[in-house]
Amino acid sequence: MLHSLVPMIGPDWLNPDTLINGFIDRYGVWALAGICLIIVIETGLLFPFLPGDSLLFTAGLFTGTGQIDLPIWAVAGIIGLAAFVGPQSGYWIGRVTGPKIFNRPDSRFFKQAYVDRTHAFFERFGGRAIVLAQFVPFVRTYIPVAAGVGKMPYSRFVRFNVIGALAWGIGVTMLGYWLGRFDVVKNNIEVALMLVVAVSLIPIAVEWLKHRIDARHAIRVAETD
Repeated sequence: MLHSLVPMIGPDWLNPDTLINGFIDRYGVWALAGICLIIVIETGLLFPFLPGDSLLFTAGLFTGTGQIDLPIWAVAGIIGLAAFVGPQSGYWIGRVTGPKIFNRPDSRFFKQAYVDRTHAFFERFGGRAIVLAQFVPFVRTYIPVAAGVGKMPYSRFVRFNVIGALAWGIGVTMLGYWLGRFDVVKNNIEVALMLVVAVSLIPIAVEWLKHRIDARHAIRVAETD
C-alpha cells in the first residue's frame, strides 16, 4: 500500500484530490464513474502507476464532507464493485494470453521485477494472495493475471476476489469516510494516508509472522525426529 504515497511525490495529476475534484467539476455526480474507471485500470489492466489506496480513502473522505453528493453506501458499494471487476479482467487476460504476457521486455510501464515479486507473493500466500495483494502496490495489479496464467480454478478465484473487494474497495473507502469526520484528518491528509498505509500492512505482517512461526515449528519437529 505504499503506493498511496505516490500522489504526494509524483505528478500533480496523480494526486487523488486533484483527480476527484477534476471529475466532480466536469461530471458532477458522475465523478464516481471516473474513480471506478481508475480502480479497474489499476487492478485489472496492467497499469500499476495510478493511485489506488489513496484514491479510495479520499473518495470516502470527500463523501463524508459532501464534495461527493452521494450516500456513502452507494459510493462504497460501487467502488467495491469496481474492485471486483478489475481483478476479474486481469484474471481473464492471464487465462487467455497465458505465460507469454509476462515474457515481455522491460518498458516504461512494465518491469520484470514486478512479475518476480508477484510470483514470490503468490508462492508464499497461495490463494490468500488474491486478498492480501489488494493492499500491496504493483502486486495487486499483477496477481490476478498470475492467477489466470496459473489457471487457478475460477470459482476459487472469485471467492477470494469477493473478499478482497470487500476488504479493500469497501473497507478503505469506509475508513476514509469515517476518519474524514475529524478535522485533524481533513487538515492533515498526508499523515492520515500514512496511517492507512500502516494499518493496511497489518494483514501482511500477520501472515509473515505466521509463516515464520510455522517454519520454526517445522524445523523443531524435524530435529526431534
